[in-house]
Amino acid sequence: MVFPSISSFSFLFILAFFLLLTLYTTLHRPTTTATPSNKLHQDDRPHSLHYQNIFLSSASNYTLATYLRHLTLQPHLAGTPPSLQTTLYVKSHFEALGLETHVSNHTVLLSYPSFSSLTAHFSNGSSLDLPLSEPGFSGVVKAYHAYSPSGSALGQPVFLNYGREQDYIALRGLGVQFKGCIGIVRRGAGLSRNAVVEKAAAHGVAAVLMYTEGEKFAGVERGTVMKGLGDPLSPGWWAGVQGGERLRLNDSQLNERFPAIPSMPVSADTAEIILSSMEGAPLPQEWRENLKSNKIGRVGPGPVLLNFTYLGEKKMETIHNIFAVIRGSEEPDRFIILGNHRDAWTYGAVDPNSGTSALLEVGRRFALLMRLGWSPRRTIVFGSWDAEEFGMIGSTEWVEKNLVSLGSKAIAYLNVDCAVQGPGFFAGATPQLDDLLFEVTKKVKDPDSENISIFETCKVTNKAINIQRLSGVDSDFAPFLQHAGVPSIDLYYGRDFPVYHTAFDSYDWMVNFGDPLFQRHVAVSGVWGLLALRLADDPILPFNYLSYVAQLQEYRNTLSNFLEGDISLNPITLAIQDFKAAADEIAEQVKKLSEDERMDEFSVLKKRMLNDRLMFAERGFLDAEGLQGLRWFKHLIYGPQIDGGSELNFLPGVVGAISRNTGMNKGERQEAIQHEVWRVARAIERAACALKGSLT
Repeated sequence: MVFPSISSFSFLFILAFFLLLTLYTTLHRPTTTATPSNKLHQDDRPHSLHYQNIFLSSASNYTLATYLRHLTLQPHLAGTPPSLQTTLYVKSHFEALGLETHVSNHTVLLSYPSFSSLTAHFSNGSSLDLPLSEPGFSGVVKAYHAYSPSGSALGQPVFLNYGREQDYIALRGLGVQFKGCIGIVRRGAGLSRNAVVEKAAAHGVAAVLMYTEGEKFAGVERGTVMKGLGDPLSPGWWAGVQGGERLRLNDSQLNERFPAIPSMPVSADTAEIILSSMEGAPLPQEWRENLKSNKIGRVGPGPVLLNFTYLGEKKMETIHNIFAVIRGSEEPDRFIILGNHRDAWTYGAVDPNSGTSALLEVGRRFALLMRLGWSPRRTIVFGSWDAEEFGMIGSTEWVEKNLVSLGSKAIAYLNVDCAVQGPGFFAGATPQLDDLLFEVTKKVKDPDSENISIFETCKVTNKAINIQRLSGVDSDFAPFLQHAGVPSIDLYYGRDFPVYHTAFDSYDWMVNFGDPLFQRHVAVSGVWGLLALRLADDPILPFNYLSYVAQLQEYRNTLSNFLEGDISLNPITLAIQDFKAAADEIAEQVKKLSEDERMDEFSVLKKRMLNDRLMFAERGFLDAEGLQGLRWFKHLIYGPQIDGGSELNFLPGVVGAISRNTGMNKGERQEAIQHEVWRVARAIERAACALKGSLT
């Protein structure tokens, strides 16, 4: 190619011009952490939608089924060699995807069965050794209650219904004596296993047998009876792998977390053998109406006699949390965490490995997006927890270790435990995430309907998605929300599946009953991944605190009707008004900044500051003193009840004061409840201050 000739002067002039242009561009380029390849990503909404559509279209039910098959080849109870195999499987999968992967190990106190027996001696002189586990399963742990004390009991059985305080009152009204007896309790009514056993011990019951009504009568529901969450030897702190501070096994704090009397789970079949042979007072009509067995007519005690023995051992074992990280290109110090636990009581096809399969599937699809040029604005963390079944131990230890970083950098925690239990979409969330859930479920096809979205199906059946609140402590969202104050979501398809914590929770059950074509797995993965994409990529976080305002107002009104005017709720009323003003103000600011397409340094900084206010507001609901009797739980809007006996599942401090102080005189009781009302009001005011973003 021949170039036209130019004079030396012209060449020097042109060269000088381009040098000056380059210098000007360098000096005036907006400061950003984005790399040139990510410039389109910064505020280009169509670009984000493009990757969301690719994410949805790249779903694979075959891959999900393959993951679940591998994860459920054998039982994998935390702390056992088979559990380590699932650890290596998940870790190698993330590594094969090219994701930054690491393992966090924790040495904790776990509990295992050594020996158990239950013999019934009938009034006709015959006896029967009752089965305590499902027959025909090898390698499955004996049915037991983790952290139950060892012990023996010889006594007559008495039916305690759900084991609530009102059930003991009903039995007393019938003249039933239960001291020294072996209590038979059916699971339900919102009580934890720990609450049931502790209440039985307080009433003088010698031991407890627990059963679950359901279709699989031969199944035995394993579980933990420990009070609270995390490693029992390091309550409230992370002890580390070796050399960290731990309580002694005879420490009084430790004894408070374990029941005083032994307990064991039994199948509904075994419970029916005992209960159908009992005499004594007739069942109260209220109990009879919702019993699934028609062979139970009397509450006892006796005349059958039970010989009960349980021996367990507590062992220090190392558990393994696995993490895969996708670093944010613009805000790498802001985290969206997707979590699922990996350990199972038995094979764990539903609980939890339907969720583990979904976690791996979301990771696979995100890795595909990365190969196509996507990188998230903010950092995405995949967490695979261990030892959840013993009391959310893996996630709790990690939260305690990373509490400061979570408090300052975590945007949201997205939890999936039992991803697929059956038909129907369910979700739990903190209220500022409601609108985001609605928007995402409009984009994901409902697997059980023809060509309509999950949102549309829920609208037809329930008028809207029925979003539950996260007051329970039944999965790994609890430490994130109730201890660290991180906005959270919990997702699942179906509920109350009949093989919960039994040996029947297997791959075969899933392919025959739970999700034969794995399309529900696809749906949960789709919702989970889209939530993460929105939270990671939206320039302004998709939080709406006006939903929180409406929820708080509803709680205030319900509490007012419940208390019947004995307590002044004016502090909460005024605090909600302040919170609403802050929510209105920030909603208007979100609207204005969303319309601002400028990408100069100041505009980027304004959005960052706004996002921080949206992120930190949830932390305002935490109280350093925690809930009375459950001080590890810091959240005053959502948290557990100390005995689970109330119909109110919000404002746990207030509800706890109402139920706890019934033995006080009227003045003392009102003062105790009023104090909790003031604490809630102050928490709402703190959240309002965080939303406002300025010092007052």
